[in-house]
Amino acid sequence: MLVLGMGLMAAGTGFSRTSTAAATKPVKMVVLGDSLSAGYGLPASAAFPARLQKALKTNGIDVDMSNAGVSGDTSSGGRDRLDWSVPEGTEAVVVELGANDALRGTDPAVTRAALSDILTRLKARGVAVLLCGMLAPPNYGSDYSARFNAIYPDLAKSFGVPLYPFFLEGVVADARLKQADGLHPTAEGVDVIVKNILPTVEAFLGTLSGQRS
Repeated sequence: MLVLGMGLMAAGTGFSRTSTAAATKPVKMVVLGDSLSAGYGLPASAAFPARLQKALKTNGIDVDMSNAGVSGDTSSGGRDRLDWSVPEGTEAVVVELGANDALRGTDPAVTRAALSDILTRLKARGVAVLLCGMLAPPNYGSDYSARFNAIYPDLAKSFGVPLYPFFLEGVVADARLKQADGLHPTAEGVDVIVKNILPTVEAFLGTLSGQRS
């Protein structure tokens, strides 16, 4: 288990207008992740997928959201359950995996290969992907951190998918936004994550809306 302005508003507004005309039904979206997105220690309504869905709805963007977060999962675990976690008909996936790999000191080559397989298989299915980055803790040294941290920007570039650089941005350094274990976000922490990632998700779904029109 893991124990761990204005321009953007305009972009979101633009999507909400075009999505109504372009799409007749909500986007089928899956968050494929570990306990950070699964909502470890929180009620289901406070988990990242539910809060993200609510924030998008507030901005006029309808998504049919599925929480495919599994506590303790690694990138390899996410790859192994990909087919049933991301069912046929899924149009968009937010991939949030790798934190457990980093905590366990998994060889970055293993993490890179697993995430690459996930992206390859989703691309082959025509599923759009937003990749969420993770940063290695400092205890494994600078060489490990450099190798691990490079995985996400490298894969985003090579696969041509959007990247949100660090899933825990705005939360990881604030103890008030973390549970007693010092690692998992509180409900307030999840809301900070959602607020920070929301413009990126809106831009991601805006591109998808153009493809659906």
